[in-house]
Amino acid sequence: MSKSSTDNERIVHVERKEATASQTISNLNARLENPLQGIPYDRLLGDVEVFANEKSLLHILPELKKGALLAQDGECYTRVDGFSEDEKRILAEEVSNKWKQTGALYQMVVMTSLAAAVQGMDEAVINGAQIIYPRQFGLGDPTSQRNSWIIGLINSAPYLCCATISCWLTDPLNQRLGRKKTIFVTCMISFLTCIWSALTNTWWHLFIARFFLGFGIGPKSATVPVYTAECTPAPIRGALVMMWQMWTAFGICLGDLIDLCFYFIPDTPHVTGLNWRLMLGSAGIPGLVVCLLVLFAPESPRWLISKGRYEEAYKQLCRLRFSPVQAARDLYYIHVLLQAESEMKRGRNRIVEMFTIPRNRHAAIASWVVMFGQQFCGVNVIAYYSSNIFVDSGFSQVAALASSLGWGTLNWLFALPAVFTIDTFGRRNLLLFTFPCMAICLLITGFSFWSTDPTGRLAGVSIGLYLFAVFYSPGAGPVPFTYSAEAFPLYIRELGMSFATATTWFWNFILAITFPSLVLAFKPQGAFAWYAAWCCILWFLVLLFVRETKGKTLEELDRVFEVPLGAHAEYGLAQVPWGIKKFVLLKNPEPLEVWRFSRGGKVSSGEGEKGVVGFEA
Repeated sequence: MSKSSTDNERIVHVERKEATASQTISNLNARLENPLQGIPYDRLLGDVEVFANEKSLLHILPELKKGALLAQDGECYTRVDGFSEDEKRILAEEVSNKWKQTGALYQMVVMTSLAAAVQGMDEAVINGAQIIYPRQFGLGDPTSQRNSWIIGLINSAPYLCCATISCWLTDPLNQRLGRKKTIFVTCMISFLTCIWSALTNTWWHLFIARFFLGFGIGPKSATVPVYTAECTPAPIRGALVMMWQMWTAFGICLGDLIDLCFYFIPDTPHVTGLNWRLMLGSAGIPGLVVCLLVLFAPESPRWLISKGRYEEAYKQLCRLRFSPVQAARDLYYIHVLLQAESEMKRGRNRIVEMFTIPRNRHAAIASWVVMFGQQFCGVNVIAYYSSNIFVDSGFSQVAALASSLGWGTLNWLFALPAVFTIDTFGRRNLLLFTFPCMAICLLITGFSFWSTDPTGRLAGVSIGLYLFAVFYSPGAGPVPFTYSAEAFPLYIRELGMSFATATTWFWNFILAITFPSLVLAFKPQGAFAWYAAWCCILWFLVLLFVRETKGKTLEELDRVFEVPLGAHAEYGLAQVPWGIKKFVLLKNPEPLEVWRFSRGGKVSSGEGEKGVVGFEA
């Protein structure tokens, strides 16, 4: 037998093995789409009786039976006897008036929104402080390479902690403490380390305090969105989870406002640098408020069920829903879903399968691209250093702080439309539209530094940075976390999100530590051109490797991510001339379908499915 034949047989064997693995995952995900689907009526009610007896829930057996029927078919209350008129009305309003929710749920939303704002403030207050404290710590010479690296190190310290340590503590903290206590602990750490930062007297002491701040940032950034999703009804789950990004942007805006307000505080005979100390210390106050609010918030029902605390989970669901039948429905559905997930995980090496199964590997690559893109589009250069940027362009320190507040306000306000645009235009299309726009804005900002007219330079820098916020907020801002949370199969979703979160914090650290030295070496013009170039590169990476996930079920996502990498890249390149014909020349080209670019003209069971990836033309 020839070597060529042997190689071909080996390739075919590997492809068959990968296809079998992907099909297995697809079948398991189809089951997870609704584990109760297809179960006969009598068997379902029998299973509920066994469940109620095992979990000591016989006192709510009637509600559990109705709840199980609803979990299997959400509209069965219109056909099945036994539902009261009040229950029918409440169940109908879940769809017709989805924002009508209980006070306990909105109390939880307020708490999680404030937790997101804590995150934004923790990130933003250093922006104003760093135009003041370097002189006090002997770092005032802006031409010193050593000083630039130290300032970058201080700024990036929390994100170094997040990437290397704290993100990986998320799972053990949640497993041991639960969602509420994890949020309490991380917000308390934020409060204490902010006060600690305000009391420092050397740069290395400030670095250590901010490094420990990372223990409050990392686990909180992963826990709060999960907690929100686990407490929220399905019809509004996506919108409320997305509000993490919006309220983080609000926290950045609030941090910029605090910087401006405290700038004018003079030193006292016994305290030097009182203004920057108040800037850093004040960011801890909202964290303390969250610690108080979380005491009255419900615990995640899913976490309680995972710990076998069914009675307590039912009580919490009754707080979060209008009727006991809704609580019983969600209780039983979470139970069977956790059972199905447990079966999926049994005997599987999730880390290995993340990289060996094509469907998982493609999701990981796409998630890493969007997480990397969120950082290397340059947004946190502006969030962390906008005051320095405005000062370098000719603004006074007060005007620079006011301009930073303007940028933070735009970043928050334009995050609001993202709640609607992300499900209207799609994740991939938003990135493909906004990355080139951000590149242009960064070039405007950088080139404006060449202007010899002070007024023109100030105007150009301001316009460039403000327009950047307008394009970033609905695109690279909310998309990465939303995309990563839905791209992975359920059985490796927590692991996938850990990798994705660590990715964004690692590149956040690289961005924050290198920017001062980048400006020193290449001037602002070169630094902004560098990130503009990355926006262009990221456009191509999204085009080639990021698949559209908008509106897809778990089973449809399997088909999307089963498309071979080369086939999707070929499809992405074909979209360029197709897009020019459709959107520039205003012609009506034949719709592109990704399956046509795969070997043999089909992809798994998704053959011929229109708009499975990319533009839905």
